[in-house]
Amino acid sequence: MDKNNNEIRSTTIEQDGVGSHVVINADSLRYIKEMPDNSVDAIITDPPYFIDGMGEDWDNGKLRKKTSHASVVGSLHVGMKFDPQHGRNLEKFMYLLSVEAKRVLKPGGFYLSFSQGRLHHRMACGIEDAGFEIRDMLIWYREGQAKAFSQEHFVRKMKIPQKEKDAIIKTLDGRKTPQLKGQSEPIVLAQNPKDGTFINNWIEHGVGLIDTTKSLDGKFPGTVMDVPKPKGQERAESKHLTLKPIRLMEHLINVFTKPGDIVFDPFSGSGTTGVACVNTGRQYIGIELTDEFYNESIERIKAHINQLSCFYLKIPRNMN
Repeated sequence: MDKNNNEIRSTTIEQDGVGSHVVINADSLRYIKEMPDNSVDAIITDPPYFIDGMGEDWDNGKLRKKTSHASVVGSLHVGMKFDPQHGRNLEKFMYLLSVEAKRVLKPGGFYLSFSQGRLHHRMACGIEDAGFEIRDMLIWYREGQAKAFSQEHFVRKMKIPQKEKDAIIKTLDGRKTPQLKGQSEPIVLAQNPKDGTFINNWIEHGVGLIDTTKSLDGKFPGTVMDVPKPKGQERAESKHLTLKPIRLMEHLINVFTKPGDIVFDPFSGSGTTGVACVNTGRQYIGIELTDEFYNESIERIKAHINQLSCFYLKIPRNMN
């Protein structure tokens, strides 16, 4: 039980030849404090950066009422509520989380956190102030939705003569609110300060260097990753609104970790990072607050382990 008297559930799923995948149903900010020092090789996550309740007093009950999914406030379009306090709350929350993340992550380990264009700087500041080095900004390039709103309907409701309304609408000339069509998500790329030189850190901790042989397009890995949003069977696997593509998460894991490493996601959602770990031979620890996605992530991880098992069973024993 955590200090808010909420039961902490945990499920361990074994994968032959890889190790274990652990999914935990708990509050990340509280549970991470119980994790051992230097116990994970990388952190890759997508925090709930549109939640009003962020902060040290994050209340589970209020959070569940506000959200229908882990990272979207109910009745609020992503990016449409421009309260500066949201950014300040995010920065504070990410600082508190990152202080603990720095402790559980091995020296030199990478910390990747998805963000949103207008809040990226707040997230990066919170992570940096906790002691991490900001290495770069990665970009997930994907097709988005236009969220700008026309103002004509507001003009039509004004208590002025129709002639004046028509004149104002004419000056608008189709203009809308300042929201361009979103086509990318920034990812903060941070690194825990290394222990000595890069090679000494690698020898001692096995992390801190990237695998440049891994690529999405056959070229040297870049900061911009063009991967479509999940669709078809992959989209059908989950009800999560902000589902990330498995291929994208596999790419990040391949570049910033090595086989057998432990990847930690404190906001695991429907478990896409866990699925990517299954497919790339990494171990996984994920924390998810909501019961729905805790259960869903377990089922997805198990299903992908079974799919891999079936695939290998179909390979002929005599390849000659």
